[in-house]
Amino acid sequence: MILRAIPSPRHLGMLAGATVSAPIVALPTWLRRAVPGEQAVAAQGLEDIAIAAGAAIGALDAVVRRQERWAGAWGRRLALAAASITAKQAGRVEDDAALRDAVLLTRPGDDAGPAGRMYLGWCRLTARPTEDLLTEANLGAVLEEFGHARDDEAVGELVDELRKVGASAGTVGMLTGAFTAAERHGFGRVFGSWLADALLAQRLGWSHAVPLLGTNAAFGISPGRSRRTATAQASTNIVDEAGWAKALLGAQARAALRAIDLSAELGRRADRLLAVAPKLRAKAANTVIEKLLSDDAIVASENIAGMSDRGLRRLFDRLLELGAVRELSGRPTFRIYGL
Repeated sequence: MILRAIPSPRHLGMLAGATVSAPIVALPTWLRRAVPGEQAVAAQGLEDIAIAAGAAIGALDAVVRRQERWAGAWGRRLALAAASITAKQAGRVEDDAALRDAVLLTRPGDDAGPAGRMYLGWCRLTARPTEDLLTEANLGAVLEEFGHARDDEAVGELVDELRKVGASAGTVGMLTGAFTAAERHGFGRVFGSWLADALLAQRLGWSHAVPLLGTNAAFGISPGRSRRTATAQASTNIVDEAGWAKALLGAQARAALRAIDLSAELGRRADRLLAVAPKLRAKAANTVIEKLLSDDAIVASENIAGMSDRGLRRLFDRLLELGAVRELSGRPTFRIYGL
């Protein structure tokens, strides 16, 4: 079944209220300088990278806890970025536009295809409540979306292992433990990234997770590889535990800064959308605005509050005219709109 955006109280707000978001988190210059680039990680000490990563995650935590009404669109946009990288790691050619098409233009209940399922796997990370992410049922579904054969016994063992990792390990141990657990069972680093992001959200008490490590191309093993292949690659790649920890922390910090930058960009776009809301005359305009704030994109033919295709297209044309949305497909038919 196609996983659509699941609006939650953090995603939706009363459109009749104030239209301006909370002040954007201002990242200090020292933090941007302190977070090492991928090539600079080896030259820095683990403690220095850990401090920078902690500061970056702290800044991201401030964004998450504001629970902005556009948080749904933010999470889905980050999920799209992770899916795009995952698809490339699997040797696929789908870009952001193709991934959107695979999900939005597929009827509910139909197969979204391999790349579309990868996108749905990352959307699941952001859409489901954090406490449900590491259950056997959810992990089994994610593995299938990432192209792995379902193995209930392995998933059960994985859940037990992750429970111990989340309860006893420090931040570094939690990160490395997520990847070690995924690769021990032959599920690869893409799934390890997903698990690490879920564990971080649980550790920090977030209501929904934020895709971070999944947006880093350096940590992927193509989905669907055999366990023997994944285990062999893990044994050759994870030799220097300190080096691996530094790489993970550095990647997490860089991803946190990118997520914060994206939140600032979407916050400005959301403010523009909410500012023009009083100018819209369509009866279902508020519902459409809520969906734009809660999802990455909307297809113009979608059934929203009983609006006709023609009425919805007119509304989107008006929003385009007002500079409140963007058309994301670049084509004259089956158009897709988002912040």
